Amino acid sequence: MTYLVGSGLTAYGRHEGQTTLDLMSQASAQALNDAGLARGDIDGLICGYSTTLPHLMLATVFAEHFGIQPHYAHTLQMGGATGMGLVMLARQLVMSGAAKRILVVGGENRMTGQSRDSAIQVLAQVGHPTYEVPLGATIPAYYGLVASRYMHTFGSTERDFSALAVLMREHAARHPGAQFSKPITEDEVLASRPIATPLKMLDCCSVADGGCAVVISADPLGDHPIKISGASQQHNAQHISAMTTLSDFGAGRCTQRALADAGRRLDEVEYAAIYDSFTITLTMLLEEIGLAPRGQAGHLAREGHFGLNGKVPLNLHGGLLSYGHCGVAGAMAHLAETHLQMTGRAGARQARQAGVSLLHADGGVLSSHVSVVLEAV
Repeated sequence: MTYLVGSGLTAYGRHEGQTTLDLMSQASAQALNDAGLARGDIDGLICGYSTTLPHLMLATVFAEHFGIQPHYAHTLQMGGATGMGLVMLARQLVMSGAAKRILVVGGENRMTGQSRDSAIQVLAQVGHPTYEVPLGATIPAYYGLVASRYMHTFGSTERDFSALAVLMREHAARHPGAQFSKPITEDEVLASRPIATPLKMLDCCSVADGGCAVVISADPLGDHPIKISGASQQHNAQHISAMTTLSDFGAGRCTQRALADAGRRLDEVEYAAIYDSFTITLTMLLEEIGLAPRGQAGHLAREGHFGLNGKVPLNLHGGLLSYGHCGVAGAMAHLAETHLQMTGRAGARQARQAGVSLLHADGGVLSSHVSVVLEAV
């Protein structure tokens, strides 16, 4: 069995003068303290990439910086799915006996460490180098195309998308570390600046600085362990131009395998942490996974289904859309919040129950999918 025994999360937003290594260190120190462990107790380290520190050996660079000498060190790159991919990898490493206590960390000064144009150019490279990138497409443009087709196929509207942005901001208002906490309305989302039709500014996640870390262990150490009971991946196609359908990206199959691995059903899920780089991302994932019927995610959000007191509370820290997005650590914040929820430490954000939680993230443009199932000990 494998356990998540500690988590650490910085505030997301502007951290002037803080480097990738600084932010990773801050989150890691918090996670070790939460787990009741010292740096010398860690025998494994896996981390995600950083666009502001694109070192070929980032894991060992960080190990040196943080003052640890792990038996195993590795860096992973799966775009936005990296955080959940790291958790799945850590679980496999622990189960294989390669390490017993693994520090999993991501962090980046994505907001202050590079220009806006540089960030846009770097991220756009997930597109096909021959058929997409030369046409000048950006990540929002790719998702805008997908959103237009999804609206045509399933009847979702721009107002439906906006309901999810409003919900994430409502949740972020309860978290002191969120980048954005001022309430917004559906009308304000719809009136915000167009980015890539039909997506507006408030349909898009923000760029932030921040860091997040967790400790994965072979034993239920410390005061706050939870069990990693299932995990799975699915990779249909890397590029939009190579996809044979824009309604089945692999999220549903990925989730079902993770649930089967855990011996659970979707209707047993009490808390959900779902990747939300754009409102269309969250819409499509919720609906393909089965947490909402096709074309109904926005309606359910508006009715309170995914709210604090709803049937399936969703991203109660505010998600990427409002807590902020700093690369690998963006989706890892979903994980840190889930850990707090499952151990009853989320304060004013505390859900009534979160004993079985489902996490899902995607990388690229809905290209790579990772699902993780967590259970209370």
